[in-house]
Amino acid sequence: MAEQGMKLTRRQLGGVALSGVALGVLLTAGAMPAHAADAPPLPSSAQTINIIDVGGALALTQKGFEDYRKAHPDRVAKFNYTKAPAPELAGKIKAQQDANHLDIDIVLTGLDGLAAGIDQKLWLKLDPDYDGKLGNLAANYLPAALDMHKLGQGYGVTVVYYPSGPLIEYAPERVKDVPKSTEELLAWAKAHPNKFMYARPANSGPGRTFLMGLPYLLGDKDPKDPIKGWDKTWAYLKELGQYVEYYPSGTGVTMKQLGEGSIDMIVSTTGWDINPRVLGTVPKSAKVGTLKGFHWVSDAQYLAIPKGISPDHLAVALDVIAYMMTPHAQAYAYDDGYFYPGPAVKDVPLSMAPKESQDAIAEYGRPEYDDLIKNNKIETPLEANAMVAAFHKWDEEIGSGKTK
Repeated sequence: MAEQGMKLTRRQLGGVALSGVALGVLLTAGAMPAHAADAPPLPSSAQTINIIDVGGALALTQKGFEDYRKAHPDRVAKFNYTKAPAPELAGKIKAQQDANHLDIDIVLTGLDGLAAGIDQKLWLKLDPDYDGKLGNLAANYLPAALDMHKLGQGYGVTVVYYPSGPLIEYAPERVKDVPKSTEELLAWAKAHPNKFMYARPANSGPGRTFLMGLPYLLGDKDPKDPIKGWDKTWAYLKELGQYVEYYPSGTGVTMKQLGEGSIDMIVSTTGWDINPRVLGTVPKSAKVGTLKGFHWVSDAQYLAIPKGISPDHLAVALDVIAYMMTPHAQAYAYDDGYFYPGPAVKDVPLSMAPKESQDAIAEYGRPEYDDLIKNNKIETPLEANAMVAAFHKWDEEIGSGKTK
């Protein structure tokens, strides 16, 4: 159970909302000029490199980091790993920079932490400034991972990516009339009150992709403008909300209730479908489906380097990031399916992953995912300010009084 709790917490950390200082950052960061830089020479002695994870991606990358250390004991004596909530990241790093006592070398973060750091000018520009060291990232990324990389404006390197959702997940023994469209989902929820659930979007990856995926499903005016372009989406969510008992504050509750049988249908993503079934939170027999007009809404995690680290640490950090983009290191991202598929670069098949990952996905993965990924458009999430506006409107108009 401890492992299960850790995994679910890790997933919930990965879904932390863009908030506060992230407003508008990703829209304006691209205006900053880029200046090519040479990586410092690698040090003559092994360094201790400190890595902080605020988005859960350490589960997908730690084996890669450790492989680097074993291959290069002359460069890395030890990696120290710490975790923190994403909202604390920018303040923590800025305080250390202001005190001229920086002890974080590499950051693992989602768009939320990355955007907050861009706003406060905490990060080194990595792409294209260090493309001499990191290579042509754009040429190696999967197309949708490259789209996510562009959202980071060069301050973060997309290290893991997945198309995410929104999917519906259900218990086939209890759901015989599986919805195939938004209209049928609404009719199903009305006929089975309090048996459908999704978590508060600001705190839930599946909730977030459901919110951002609905404008595509419903044919709304502007899927990228939640305030002026989502009339159909907000009307739909209000009507659907009549048949939702409450909205949990995190995805783990929805999985637990589906597994226990108190809820029959939830919203999900590829990783949230596979991983809780690997862990036993949700029965292996659970099924997933998509709704007519389905578009993926993707998600990613990034590697970033704070300004102010020593030249020796910078040289090693850049070398580590370059290694983490190799197919061997990327293959670890398959993990137990919790960010499925996971790799951000091309030509990293499941056959390259560790045997335990291959076994988990062979048993709990779904063959239909390959076709769904290949044959459906993959959209980027909302820009930071639009996402925060969407969350705020949802909290006020949909979740108010019903979020627990």
